[in-house]
Amino acid sequence: MGTAISAATRAELDAKIRSLMPELREGLERLIAIPSVAFPGFPSEPIHEAHDLVRELAAEAGVILRDSLRLPDTSPVVWGEIPAPPGAPTVLLYCHYDVVPAGEESDWESPPFIATEREGAIYGRGTADSKSNLMVHLGALRAFGGRPPVGIKLVIEGQEEAGSAFDYWPEKNPEFFHADAMVIADVGNVRPGVPTLTVALRGDAAVTVEVNTLGSAKHSGQFGGAAPDALLVLMRALATLHDDSGDVAVPGLLRTEWAGSSYTEAEFAELAEMLPGTVLQGTGGLGERIWSGPALTVTGIDVPSVEGAVNAVSPHARARINLRVHPEQDAREAQAALIAYLEAQTPFGISLEVAAGDTGNGYSAAEGGPAYHAALAALGSAWEAEPTTAAIGGSIPLVNSLHLAAPEAEILLFGTADGFSRIHAPNERVLIDEFERAILAEALFLSELASRKNA
Repeated sequence: MGTAISAATRAELDAKIRSLMPELREGLERLIAIPSVAFPGFPSEPIHEAHDLVRELAAEAGVILRDSLRLPDTSPVVWGEIPAPPGAPTVLLYCHYDVVPAGEESDWESPPFIATEREGAIYGRGTADSKSNLMVHLGALRAFGGRPPVGIKLVIEGQEEAGSAFDYWPEKNPEFFHADAMVIADVGNVRPGVPTLTVALRGDAAVTVEVNTLGSAKHSGQFGGAAPDALLVLMRALATLHDDSGDVAVPGLLRTEWAGSSYTEAEFAELAEMLPGTVLQGTGGLGERIWSGPALTVTGIDVPSVEGAVNAVSPHARARINLRVHPEQDAREAQAALIAYLEAQTPFGISLEVAAGDTGNGYSAAEGGPAYHAALAALGSAWEAEPTTAAIGGSIPLVNSLHLAAPEAEILLFGTADGFSRIHAPNERVLIDEFERAILAEALFLSELASRKNA
């Protein structure tokens, strides 16, 4: 757990946060009530309503707001600061106020945009990803009456889920982003009650594979068996991406052993909602398969549907492949390795047309600095348990951009969610106890970092 945080400091901040919880919960419930989906095709009014509420809540927490950053085709970014006391470090706090779509409302046990409490949790879209994390930042600042022992830079964006021009803006405009440490509150614990510091994010890349063999579909009775079937060619190529155990077979993709905590295989099977009779794919440690190794997923395929299918040889087939990349491997390098592999495949003598899509680098945090140790101490104290480290299989593109903007800053990822929060799924929820402890952890971190820097 590292150097222990004083019992008096913990007791003081814990009492203050407990007294603030009704107001912080009210703020969270107000945010959840706004369907702030920034995806194309959704109305923009809720995004602007959420933006305005975030500014209101941030001002109440003592943040001196700048005019919101407005980039082309991007939801406005709320940003502001609290000046550092003399000699104190500065911490950048990041989160986002947009959410993914709710999907079919009938799949929810309670309305997705009405915060509903049951069995110690608050349910609703955005509870864990990431409006409770947003309130963690504001709650920690309020615990100090808006005058924390460190300087603060607050960045709350509104289009993280859909991606936007802001993903790469900090590295090109680094002036505002210099800090001693950054807290990225868009993650959480590996499981409830286990304080977790996320230290790595996988990158990702997209590749499209296309096969064209005939001028048009041909009768399978007259032409099948000799006319090259585009769908069979594509399926044959896709089947080579993994070996018989389900491990990625593409050379040049980095995979290393994962030394931190991970889910148990039983937990992962439950989280993935694996059906009876199915088994986990691949070999080796679970952490390697989902965090420190590559993953290849066919996320879309253009083929004739079974309903209404006719007896014909397919002249065209196309697939979209998502590649998840080791946190320390350049995503473009990994994408190039996948493209080279696919271009070398010639099923039945047919070449594939392979096109590169978007890429995003992952991130691997430096460990061992003062902020890292302060965070472990704060997490351990808040949860009264030994902290651990973990990774995320998904990517947060902005993290790498923030690192490029302020390479001297230690980047720390922790928050309110846990492995069972069902983010991006129906019945998303945040546990109230995890929410309160995350606020305490961030407040303790700010206090501990200030004391370590001033020691």
